[in-house]
Amino acid sequence: MKQRTISSVFYVLIILSMVLLGGTPFQVFVYTLATIGLYELMRMKKIARYSVSSIIAMVLMWCLMLPEQQLITGLEIAISKAELTLLAVLLLLSYTVLVKNKFTFDDAGFLLISVIYVGMGFNYLIETEMAGIHYVFYALFVVWATDTGAYLFGRAFGKTKLWPKISPKKTVEGAIGGIVLACVVALIFQWVEPVHASTFLTLLVTVFVSIFGQIGDLVESAFKRHYAVKDSGNILPGHGGVLDRFDSLIFILPLLHLINFIT
Repeated sequence: MKQRTISSVFYVLIILSMVLLGGTPFQVFVYTLATIGLYELMRMKKIARYSVSSIIAMVLMWCLMLPEQQLITGLEIAISKAELTLLAVLLLLSYTVLVKNKFTFDDAGFLLISVIYVGMGFNYLIETEMAGIHYVFYALFVVWATDTGAYLFGRAFGKTKLWPKISPKKTVEGAIGGIVLACVVALIFQWVEPVHASTFLTLLVTVFVSIFGQIGDLVESAFKRHYAVKDSGNILPGHGGVLDRFDSLIFILPLLHLINFIT
């Protein structure tokens, strides 16, 4: 417990410090997190870290995380992110033939979904910071409040299992408690540094974010259960890997942009 607490404090201080620092250092930090996160998924699937396929996937993810809509090559040829993704698909499928299906169609699909899931999730963390750090703080504290509320309410009142086959310890009462505490945090934000003109809309979005943040956490739990691993990694003692800590955040940030709450 002591090690877990120390890791938690260290984790929070590092994240908040990097958000406050902003700019290029923050972007490098996010790229590093995304790189580790993708490696964690490849490790679950037992895809070699330095294989041709993993290099293609990593380069694609880094390119998708670039803020520009167009990527310019050394030959001064403009290529969109969609076209680059299609090129990566063709390369990965060609690779399955070259290695005689030692790297399979399923592996290629896994890598592409992983790249989009991790890459675009962390890309929206950069986009959110560019829109305003108060949005980043709002998202972080709502996610943390959801986790804390779910844990406290679950321990105190939890009786009804939420999804025992995926995450045996999570309860319906805990999930509701997470939403409640997230709304309390959102109200504090509206009082200190409003993230939207309408408090009612902010609370509505917070409920939405809290629910989908918990779904993001369950998605990561489902990955780990399917691939029979306890944690996605071991970068944080007592807390697991990057995806264990950022699974909810990279799930909700794209949604906040899609509903135009962050503009």
